[in-house]
This record gives sequence, structure tokens and C-alpha cells, in this order.
Amino acid sequence: MSSPPSTSPTRFSTERRQQAPEADALRMGCGWSEEDTHKPWVLIESAQGDSHPSSVHLGALATSVEKGVLVSGGVSATYTCTDICDGIAQGTAGMDYSLASREVLAMATEMHQQSGHFDAIVFLSGGDKAVPAHLLAAARLNVPSIIQPGGLMDSGPDQLTLEGIGTAAAARRRGELPPEAFRKMQITACPSAGTCAFFGTASTMQALSEALGMALPASALIPAHLNTLKESARRSGQAVLNLLEANIRPHDILTEKALHNALTVHAATGGSTNALLHIAALAHEVGLPFSYEQVSAINAKTPFLLNVKPSGRLNANMIWYAGGVPHIMRELKELLHLDALTVTGKTIGENLDILEEVGHFDTIPRFLNNYGAQVEEIIAPFDKPFRPTGAIEILFGNLAPNGGVFKTSAIPEDMTTFTGKARVFESSQDALEAIYNFKIKPGDVVVIRYEGPAATGMPEQFYVTEAIASNPELATSVALVTDGRFSGATRGPMIGHITPEAQHGGPLAIVQEGDTICFNRATDGSAGTLNLVGTTDNNSLSLAEADQVIQQRLAQWNTPQRKYTSGLLGMYTHLARPADQGGGISTF
Repeated sequence: MSSPPSTSPTRFSTERRQQAPEADALRMGCGWSEEDTHKPWVLIESAQGDSHPSSVHLGALATSVEKGVLVSGGVSATYTCTDICDGIAQGTAGMDYSLASREVLAMATEMHQQSGHFDAIVFLSGGDKAVPAHLLAAARLNVPSIIQPGGLMDSGPDQLTLEGIGTAAAARRRGELPPEAFRKMQITACPSAGTCAFFGTASTMQALSEALGMALPASALIPAHLNTLKESARRSGQAVLNLLEANIRPHDILTEKALHNALTVHAATGGSTNALLHIAALAHEVGLPFSYEQVSAINAKTPFLLNVKPSGRLNANMIWYAGGVPHIMRELKELLHLDALTVTGKTIGENLDILEEVGHFDTIPRFLNNYGAQVEEIIAPFDKPFRPTGAIEILFGNLAPNGGVFKTSAIPEDMTTFTGKARVFESSQDALEAIYNFKIKPGDVVVIRYEGPAATGMPEQFYVTEAIASNPELATSVALVTDGRFSGATRGPMIGHITPEAQHGGPLAIVQEGDTICFNRATDGSAGTLNLVGTTDNNSLSLAEADQVIQQRLAQWNTPQRKYTSGLLGMYTHLARPADQGGGISTF
């Protein structure tokens, strides 16, 4: 028998194999050869599962990654931990598990890599919590890693996408849509595998993985039916061995410059507000500064460029055909740190130059000829944006001392202020029933509290927001304020992520029915405001008087019993950090 190939004394798998004499025998039992045990070990961490369309097709992509690893001299093993589907869980108690599931997937990867002795990782994911979980895991483990996004699904009939089901469900409850028409929409809205074809949380996080430099150029948002996606997965398998050889690790890539680039792309694209939770959690994992003031400053100087649902008109599966994330970043070049390192071993600027040289920006957009569309309809030029500033504004005030998140791209551009009477609910289901039963009127501010990370796990409020936004009478005449969060499909004047949350004694806990609440958007690039400005006894309070009311009420307030005291949600709600810090699990 020939002698085995030499191995690096510093390779993680080599060190662990020397400590674990049974490891090679057990790998042989999995079908590895004796020669394989001496190669670099690559973990293919996949969210594969029959859980939802974003994950159901990832098995084929894992095979493509395996081919890339093999031809580059490595050996791979595929481990899986699938994610929940926010759409399936939406509107039920199952949605309470959504944000907690991010932590489960990140910890599963940690367990897989550390116990399996892997030198490098290729992550396969496409869903709302799987992509951010894999980013968190890459940062935590800091071994050479690449994110391979799972791509986008096709559109349904008449460009129907999943978020249209929420609109249709609200119309059906109002008696405006026949049951048979609604049923046809249900069975055709998701016609293929891949992430839903609107720019919600899942597609936002795919795009931000690339903007951060953690995914290969043009690998995000690929239509899932294209062979291009499998080719991208194969190239990721090859590239991770290059990272291992060069010893380039996530902490070399996930720098302050990378976070700035991701927040800039987020501002320009109208990305999901949930991304701010994930970027904050990622920054915490890497030890980088993150603040809502930083988010406000970036959005104030970043033009809004993307015309896709829910903020725009077209479907998100058109983004890649228009040149993808590289085209967006090319338009934003003067606002980006082009010297930020990426998983190619090159910088953002160098990657864009290479794509220019190979004709990416000319060749890929020819797909749009099939749809009679132009690039500028989807991605606006930097000097001719759809709006002059970014999609997100942060509001501070006596109801949100540590901030609240407001997606301004989802409201009319001229809507700069709103004042209304509080309608207070302790759960999203109670609020939804009030809307469906026509108990919410123009001029109301729907307040939903005890839905933050420490209370219920911070579930989405999508059906509530859609019930408001899809009703022409309420769409711009009713606002919503919550310490919960929203779906990436949310439209309308909705303010979420209020911190401190009510469970922690935040001012939202003492808002009473009939109080007057006012928000004002900033017009000078600073943060906006969200304040209690009146009570049923006094409709017009000064800020000093309002602060006094808040303090008097808080002195009479008692912390409510937690909804969950055992199991996953018992652990998560006990340990979760506040929303402005990402909602991750705090240090024990």
C-alpha cells in the first residue's frame, strides 16, 4: 500500500484525528476511502428538508458542492438541520418558534463542525432564518466558510407570489373574494422550489450574504430552476478549499466595512426589517459595533433603487436577470467600501471589475428580453433612483427609548407624520379579530405589545399588517406600533422592534386605550420620533408631561408572567437579547 499523502500539522481535522482514534474507522464506515481521511474535511451544512420550498431542493445542491470539493482535493460530508417555514407557521402559535429557530440552526452547525472535525464549511440555505443562522454559525466558528444561497422560486399565474395570499385572505374575510378564487390562489402561488419570489426576509438575507462578501459574486437570488444554481454550488465547493489554503476566515471578511456595505445594500433595496435583527446579531457575534443611529445615517444618504414587491411592482426573481446583487453594488460603488475582502480572496471592487471583464452586466440582462423588461425598471440607476433615500428609518421617543424600526419604502413618500388614538392589544390574534370585525377605524393606532423576544419569541405580525394594508379605508389611515416584528412582505405605516419591549418594562407596557400617539419622520437625515403625546384626560401633553405620565404608570406596572417556562421557547425567551441587539441568546 502506498504511503498516505502528507497532512498539515495545523489542519483542524488532523489535530482532532490524532486525539480521536476511532474517527477514521467511523468515516470509513460512511463510505470514505483510506485516502479520503487524509484530505481536507469539508462540512456541507444544509438546511435540506421537506420543510418548505426554500429547503426542499437543497439535496441536489449539496451533490454539486460535493463535486466541487472533490475536484479541488477535499472530501466532504453533508449534515442537515432544516428550518421551520414562517409562511406555514404564520398566524399560529408556531410562529413564536421562528426567531428561536435561528439559534437552533446556528447551534446545530456548531455541534456538527466541532464534533465532526471539519476544516471548512459550505452552507446551503435559502430560508428566512436558515441564511442568518448560517451567517451566525460561520462567525462563531471562524473556520473557512462560504454561504451558497438556495435561489428563488418561479412566479405563479399573473405574477402571483406568496405574499399575495395574505392580501387575498384579508379580502376573503371581508367578503370581497369568493372561496373558490382564493383556493386557486393558494394552490398556484408557489409553483416551484426556491425562496418565495418577493423581496422578503429570505431573499433579503441571500442578497446580504453576498453584500457581506460571504457568498460568491452573483450567487444570490438565482432562479432555482436554472442550472446556473448547481454550477454556483459546485464553484462554492471549489472556492472553500481556496479559502482553506489561504487561511481566509469569516472574521477576515466580516469587518466594519462589510457591515457598512450590507446595510447600504439593505437601504437601497427596501430589504426586510428582519435583516436588522440578523445584522445586529451578526455584529454581536463578531464583536463589531452596531447601532440604530448607524442604520439611520446610512439610509439617509443611500438612494432607493429596487422596484420589486412588496415595496415595488415586480417580482424578486427578476433581480438576478437584471444583473443581481453585483449590479446593485455597481450602482452603489461610491457609497461602498470596495476594498472589503470576500470569499473569492479578492475585494468587492476586484470582483466587480472581473464581472465587468467577463461580460456579466451585458450577458445576464438579456434574460429580461424574455419578459419584455429593462434593467432600469428593476434596478434604477444611482442618479435616477425611485426614491432619494433608503428604505428604513429609525424612530426614537418616549415610547421607543432605544428605537423602533420603520420601513418607509412601504408607505407613500409624502406621508411624514401620523397622530391617532391607541387601540391596545396583548396579542396579534386579538388585534386581527378586531380588524376583521371592523372595530378598527381610520385614525387609530393599533398597539400590539408583549410580542418581543423575551415575551413570546418575537413572532411576525404579517396577517395584522396585511389586514390593514389591503383595506383601502385603513391602508394609510391606520398605523401599527409593536414590540414584535413584521414579515418582509409587510406594507403600510408599521413600526416594530420597539425597545425596550413591554416584557422588560418598556413604555409600550403602559399605553392605555385612547392615548394619543404620534410619529414623525425625519426630513434632515436624522432619526424620526415616536411619542405618547396625549391621554384621555389631556389630548395634548408636552414631552415633559408625557414623561411624567409614563413614569407614574410604570410605577404601578408589574411584570407579567412569562408565556413559556420550559422547552425551547422557555430557554429562548429567558435568554434572548433585546431586538436592537439582534434577539440572539445572551451570554450565560
